[in-house]
Amino acid sequence: MVVNIDAGDFGQHGPARTGRSLRHAAWPGASPASQCLTIGLVNNMAGAAFQATEHQFVSLLNAASDGIPIHVSFYTLPGLTQTESGRQRFASHYASVASLLDTALDGLIVTGREPKTADLRDEPYWDNFTQLLEWARSNTYSSIWSCLAAHAAILHMDGVGRRKSKEKNFGVFQCAQAGKRPLMQGLPPRFPVPHSRWNGVAEEDLTGSGYRILSRIAGNGVDSFVKEDRSLLVFFQGHLEYDSDTLLREYRRDVGRYVRGETDVYPLLPHGYLDRKTESALTMMRAKVVARRDGESLAAVAASLEKTRVANTWERSAARIYRNWLESISAHKSEHKGKLYGIPASTMSGSIFPLALRTIAPEQKPDGD
Repeated sequence: MVVNIDAGDFGQHGPARTGRSLRHAAWPGASPASQCLTIGLVNNMAGAAFQATEHQFVSLLNAASDGIPIHVSFYTLPGLTQTESGRQRFASHYASVASLLDTALDGLIVTGREPKTADLRDEPYWDNFTQLLEWARSNTYSSIWSCLAAHAAILHMDGVGRRKSKEKNFGVFQCAQAGKRPLMQGLPPRFPVPHSRWNGVAEEDLTGSGYRILSRIAGNGVDSFVKEDRSLLVFFQGHLEYDSDTLLREYRRDVGRYVRGETDVYPLLPHGYLDRKTESALTMMRAKVVARRDGESLAAVAASLEKTRVANTWERSAARIYRNWLESISAHKSEHKGKLYGIPASTMSGSIFPLALRTIAPEQKPDGD
């Protein structure tokens, strides 16, 4: 199923993100609004996170697409287990990534998934993932690889391995631009980004393999980076797409795992996310949960979290970054069409990134709506 997202139209996915609308500066070479972009979302999440992740990315694209009409189509890797509701959603709205291999998209977003093995190459979906990656390098103008997908992609392409931290990077962190980069234009020098991961990649490993750093977490390594390949590959270790309460729900999930004995590590409170009063209350509850480790103490934590309200401090920066990404794709698409139809380069606006020299397959029209 294809979702049409136009300015102010959020279709069946619910309301767009709250907050003031952005004033967008045009990307050099960007196409007029009448040129629709085809974006694929490969959603690899499981359980309740499957539909939540879909909503988060569609909401973010809606917030970023002001004036740029886009079509979003949904895919997932074969063989991933889902809940019953997830299977129903997949059957009615999703296709296997195998259906992509004979066509092309303007842009692609690939989500992560909670790993089951220490070595990502041992994950059951590894072969399908690497096939998707190789397809995306030649059949999109640009692709985004989120969190675990970023780690898996650079491991396959350049053998860059991730490193486990002593503590989970969990919360909202201030990130600093690593210089003037086109995808960072319009952002303040420092901006907040949610992170939720145990693993990261070292900057020296990335730069030594030809990656360019976009942003860094203050005092805590790399946030985002890119590589100019046959197309532009963008990697986010954080989660710009997160809703305001996503970290709360993850904290509750991890407390539940501790209570059930699935882990001996009680989760850290999310950094830079909660007010002091809430942090104090949850810290006191931690002592009770550790002492009792039962359903009643977990219910008390859940009840407290239900009453907690958190502001989304990163949505404007997230929309700005995704807007820049959409405009870069639009610029590439305009430049490519100009070359196809013999329009002199001097009559076209310049593109920030070099256009990948490749043949774009005709865009396939979706079945149904």
